Amino acid sequence: MNFKSKLNSNPIFAVVSGASSKLGMETYVVGGFVRDLILNRPCKDIDFVCVGSGIQLASQVGHDLGNEQVTVFKNFGTALIKHHDYDLEFVGARKESYRNESRKPIVEDGTLSEDQQRRDFTINAMAISLSPATYGDLIDPFEGVEHIRQKLIKTPLDPNITFSDDPLRMMRAIRFASQLNFDIEADTYEAIIKNTHRLSIVSMERIIDELNKIILSPVPSYGFKLLFQCGLLQQFFPEIVALHGVEYQDNKAHKDNFFHTLQVLDNVSKVSDDLWLRWSAILHDIAKPATKRFDKTIGWTFHGHEDKGARMVPGIFRRLKLPLNEKMEFVKKLVRLHLRPIALVKEVSDSAIRRLLFEAGDDIEGLMMLCKADITSKNNEKVARYLRNFEHVEKKMIELEEKDQVRNFQPPVSGDEMIKLFNISPGPVIGEIKEEIKEAILEGIIKNNRQEAYELLMKIAHRKGLVSSEINS
Repeated sequence: MNFKSKLNSNPIFAVVSGASSKLGMETYVVGGFVRDLILNRPCKDIDFVCVGSGIQLASQVGHDLGNEQVTVFKNFGTALIKHHDYDLEFVGARKESYRNESRKPIVEDGTLSEDQQRRDFTINAMAISLSPATYGDLIDPFEGVEHIRQKLIKTPLDPNITFSDDPLRMMRAIRFASQLNFDIEADTYEAIIKNTHRLSIVSMERIIDELNKIILSPVPSYGFKLLFQCGLLQQFFPEIVALHGVEYQDNKAHKDNFFHTLQVLDNVSKVSDDLWLRWSAILHDIAKPATKRFDKTIGWTFHGHEDKGARMVPGIFRRLKLPLNEKMEFVKKLVRLHLRPIALVKEVSDSAIRRLLFEAGDDIEGLMMLCKADITSKNNEKVARYLRNFEHVEKKMIELEEKDQVRNFQPPVSGDEMIKLFNISPGPVIGEIKEEIKEAILEGIIKNNRQEAYELLMKIAHRKGLVSSEINS
């Protein structure tokens, strides 16, 4: 590959090269940008390493780019410039040493060679020179290009030391394997197995950041299987590990819900890149171990796993440091409702569809994606039949939504109106009336409009002995 011509296609590199010449610093493009350049993947994060002060280099580059703002992180000795769509990060070459109880290194100034040795994987340890005399030369001391060709994740130095020093790199190894569809080199993978216990010194936030990147990879089941097989998943996500395994009784067995969950996750990933829809797939059957029962007549059952699973979602989100906001509520809702459309496939009624639209609201499309993904039978005809029935359900949903508009249901007559109309105080009777009107709409007894709701309201009021102020007047 002609790296010089690749660099010349982006004026940023000429500016950084010129700035480093003014300061008399050796400067290199390093890490992920170089890797992605070889892989022909887009990359908007560009890391520069100089032999000297990265902050000083960034200041010069910011000036040369037309006084771009430079954000300095003194504690880390780094600086960041946001230039158009790019994040440009500058740091001085470093060498690192670690203490056993922390993944935070003791950092000292170093050479380019020492900086490359401290990097996590050979494919991330390559550098391209920006010095005028060697502009565009690749420095690849650990055969990163060859490992890209072999599709291999390997550490530059002894993997046991690499992972013991910074255990987050074990998660990163599996994340890169999952994102790039690479294998992990045998000794590197053995070192992960040996050092899984070291993950305990890593914050949950950093672990989940890597896990989310695995979840967003093209085939996330690959990353999950690696995490499970090496023992990392057991360190921080016991609920999903509990799904693994098949139990037999009276020659009856249930499916392995761990691998079923991964298949559902992959199915969802084919149709959506929404992280939280993918989390819904991960957690949709999470309560099956807690609800598993054996019935001699029908075999294994998991009654109520959708409701219990929804109740488990907040606790799992809290422990995994996932956001306790509308994202969690979305996942919780889809876990709770994921069996409802499947029940509709067997018997489609207008009332049941209205109720589902009412409960799912704007999340109905995501729910239907999850439910289609949940059909994982090895019987292709059965899968095709279910999917055809789902199409019928979706068509019916569109028809009823256009007619009844119950997706984001608002009472046609408000509680405040009832209070004024009947001259009563707020209380349970208002809720009872609103609930009866809502049920009548969902059952199709009346249409979802003010006129029919008002007529029903007056009938209910008469039954309850309420007198309208309009009559009195």
